[in-house]
Amino acid sequence: MIKIDIISGFLGAGKTTFIKKILEEALQGEKIAIIENEFGEIGIDGGFLKDSGVNVTEMNSGCICCSLVGDFGKNLNEVITAYRPDRILIEPSGVGKLSDVMKSVIDVEKEQDVKLNALVTVVNAKKASKQMKAFGEFFNNQIAYATTIVLSRTQDVSSSQLELCVKRLQELNGKASVITTPWEQISGGQILRAVEGQDSLEMKALAEEEHHREAMEHERHHHGHEQEGHCHKQEGHCHEHDGHCHEHEHDHGHHHADDIFTSWGKETPRKYTKAEIEAALAALSEGGAHGEALRAKGMVENADGGWIYFDMVPGEYEIRDGEPDYTGRLCVIGTDLDEKKLEELFGIA
Repeated sequence: MIKIDIISGFLGAGKTTFIKKILEEALQGEKIAIIENEFGEIGIDGGFLKDSGVNVTEMNSGCICCSLVGDFGKNLNEVITAYRPDRILIEPSGVGKLSDVMKSVIDVEKEQDVKLNALVTVVNAKKASKQMKAFGEFFNNQIAYATTIVLSRTQDVSSSQLELCVKRLQELNGKASVITTPWEQISGGQILRAVEGQDSLEMKALAEEEHHREAMEHERHHHGHEQEGHCHKQEGHCHEHDGHCHEHEHDHGHHHADDIFTSWGKETPRKYTKAEIEAALAALSEGGAHGEALRAKGMVENADGGWIYFDMVPGEYEIRDGEPDYTGRLCVIGTDLDEKKLEELFGIA
């Protein structure tokens, strides 16, 4: 039986770093396949993981939890048939809903000899409270359906901040175990044992129930109660003015990622200096002028030789050396992004 682990987490939480740690320290003897999905058209993370000798199937035409649900099941079946791995690691988009990815795996369980195993959500301890407030529907779903929550950046927060973070996460999900020890102080094997010790059966049942509820809501919404040009909806959220139906937006937990987030991605042969990349990341990190950038990452050729890899979340960024790729790639994910200004920022207008 093939184990399937889902490693979710909001944008910039550290999912790819977590996966690399598990691969290098705990799964060396297993045949692994990774399915990763990035929101947007330019795939980045697959390049970071391929040097581990792992098969990576990238799906980049949209969000794994909405437009790619059908394709996801097909891709998963193909990976199983083609590679017969011991374990499949699924890294969903940072703006995906864990319950949606789970439901897709549950559907594949009915056809293949696979088991939905670990449900992990990686959370940046420094940013959890802010992300919970700003992107509750997506962030909270990833917390609510996890069997294990792995906190990153815990070494960068105070004890009181860490305690408050754990408390808020447990208010969303009191059954998940929460790993708070800094990653450099704990082995991948210890993490894997903790993750696999949590039972996913209850969360699977909840995910199926959630999808049934959303399907019913979707049916009700689209086939509502419109009669003679009037709109009749419950809870007073719909009012008719001048013969038109105006529905006020309330958070019912049914948004798709592409309703909220946008992505900008480019492939480019341009060579950059580290100073140019740092200036661009500093501008994005400060926010405002280019829209709200929640995540930026990429790999580009270095004008001084070699390649530059970079990552950014609001308030912090990292630049490092990396292996050559087939061309330079840039990706920014956020809300209200100004594509023209992003092109100007990276000098590819």
